[in-house]
Amino acid sequence: MLRIRKNDTVMVITGESKGKIGKVLKVFPDKERVIVEGVNFIKRHTRPSQKNPQGGIIEKEAPIHMSNVKLVHAGQATKVGYKTLKDGKKVRVARKTGEVIDAI
Repeated sequence: MLRIRKNDTVMVITGESKGKIGKVLKVFPDKERVIVEGVNFIKRHTRPSQKNPQGGIIEKEAPIHMSNVKLVHAGQATKVGYKTLKDGKKVRVARKTGEVIDAI
C-alpha cells in the first residue's frame, strides 16, 4: 500500500533538493517513485514538433524515490500510518500527531 498519493504535500528529506516542499504531481506505484512540483529538475533536449515548434532545451521535473519524501501534515513532516476505525473505515494517520489525514 502506498503512503504517498497524488496532490499530497511532501518534503524532500535527502538529496540535492533536501528541505524543499512541493505537491505530488504524479505517482508511479510499480517503480515506487513520485514527481514533486519544483523538485529534481532535468534538462531535456527536444526537436521541433507540433506541440513545441521551436524545439530546444526544456526543464521538467524527474521522478524521485518515495523513500526520499515525507508527507507534510499540519506544517511538519511526518510518517504515515494506517488505522481502522470502529465503523470499519481504514484511514491514513499522521504518526507524529496521531491525527487522521484522510479516509481511504
